[in-house]
Amino acid sequence: MRLVFATHNAGKLREVKELIGHKYEVIGLSELGDHEDIPENEPTLEGNALFKARTIWNKYGIACFSDDTGLEVDALGGAPGVISARYAGEAKDPQANMDKVLSALDSAKKRSAQFRTAVALILDGKEFVFEGIVRGHIATERQGNKGFGYDPIFIPDGYDRSFAQMDNAEKNSMSHRGRAIAKLVDFLV
Repeated sequence: MRLVFATHNAGKLREVKELIGHKYEVIGLSELGDHEDIPENEPTLEGNALFKARTIWNKYGIACFSDDTGLEVDALGGAPGVISARYAGEAKDPQANMDKVLSALDSAKKRSAQFRTAVALILDGKEFVFEGIVRGHIATERQGNKGFGYDPIFIPDGYDRSFAQMDNAEKNSMSHRGRAIAKLVDFLV
């Protein structure tokens, strides 16, 4: 089965292809020849994921899925949350986003957080949503150079290394996106 992943984010696409493996052929929007950005203006992760999947379904009528992920920091009242990619501005600069989180937590003792992913699937016109969560805490400084987004500052519970210090297989085995995609794959089987 061929599935379109409604993303232009090369890091996400690579990660999801690794998670799904050879069970399904996954292509991104660029491979479909679609280069338009799909807005993320919904108030929830689930809403953004559904909006993006519906956009592709309505355009092409093919099986598709999308995700939206948020870093939710307890001491920041759940921020950056649904605006994680744009936390430091519309430029979607990961370094600036991490700087803003680290600055906001500069003197915080409580650094607990979670990554949460919502994956929306549209298959034969029917909509399904899967969620994945991983708890952890925010490091005091960047650690590692793998991954993307907030990976260098997020340390999952039970580990002393950030996602950016882990190889893809280790990160994917426990990550929020990995958990949501595993639910998607279980549903499709």
